[in-house]
Amino acid sequence: MTAIDDLPVRAELRGTSPYGAPQLDVAVRLNTNENPYPLPEPLVRRIAERVTEAARHLNRYPDRDATELRTELARYLSRTAGHEVGTANVWAANGSNEVIQQLLQTFGGPGRTAIGFEPSYSMHGLISRGTGTGWISGPRRADFTIDTDAAAHAIAEHRPDVVFVCSPNNPTGTAVGPETVLRLYEAAQAAKPSMLVVDEAYGEFSHRPSLLPLIEGRPRLVLTRTMSKAFGAAGLRLGYLAADPAVVDAVQLVRLPYHLSAVTQATALAALEHTDTLLQYVEQLKQERDRLVSELTALGCEVTGSDANFVQFGRFPDAHAAWGRLLAAGVLVRDNGVPGFLRVSTGTPAENDAFLDAVRALKKESNS
Repeated sequence: MTAIDDLPVRAELRGTSPYGAPQLDVAVRLNTNENPYPLPEPLVRRIAERVTEAARHLNRYPDRDATELRTELARYLSRTAGHEVGTANVWAANGSNEVIQQLLQTFGGPGRTAIGFEPSYSMHGLISRGTGTGWISGPRRADFTIDTDAAAHAIAEHRPDVVFVCSPNNPTGTAVGPETVLRLYEAAQAAKPSMLVVDEAYGEFSHRPSLLPLIEGRPRLVLTRTMSKAFGAAGLRLGYLAADPAVVDAVQLVRLPYHLSAVTQATALAALEHTDTLLQYVEQLKQERDRLVSELTALGCEVTGSDANFVQFGRFPDAHAAWGRLLAAGVLVRDNGVPGFLRVSTGTPAENDAFLDAVRALKKESNS
């Protein structure tokens, strides 16, 4: 049987692993930051109506510019993120990962580099390497916040073409203030100039306002979002960006023809019609997230303050062994490889109770 090593795979991809999390059949699955609430039935029916209408025209290509969808996404952002944007400011693709890929295909590539401040979303580095963009791992403090001076120094030293800032950050849950983003944007412009990408995949869960207003007057600042988390639509695969219209024009140079199917566009439009209902679920999850932080802290865990729909907790002498003991109790969390820490997604109250019970048992076992 032929192995990958026997194929002419690009050198920078050799020895790497594909992104993924274990999908195990357990009672409580809290490892992939999914929204635990199924879509409400009125929305399910509306999706069926819109998809049925789209199905009547599947012999034709979809709107390659997704104009109606981008218009509704712009309205959603304008209403919820504190800054007015229009259709020309918004671009959509198959998940925020494809948005990131298109940005790197456009502004990165062979002979260019990108920097992120790790631990952070591992796909930034993986997609960079996949597009032939060199990856630079920038520094974070011991408490997982960004050391602005150190980050600005790294940008000045390495002069990257793309800078990634994840807020709230995955896997730590920490958010970034506007003053940090502005400082790094200024550093990026002085060094190259470069594109700065703010990944707000978990923005709706944050205690802080969106960083969207910062794109005003900053043509090299991009904000990315997803419908996977707040909209409870991980299976939809719909991500989007907001930026200067010139950025939207630029990424279209690399997009595949008709990249968003008519079914995807119809489903996303139906979800946007039910924004208010879906955001009520977000508020419930924020309350549960804060409860997890409080109760884990009371149990003696070291907890990273979270602005996302997940919580990083520890500190364990052997995090993977702790992960295994929680799994044996029927609770699947994520071992992200951050030394001493695990990450748990916010679930329903019952799922969170089961998780907390498993942690109590784990702490009791460790103390005995």
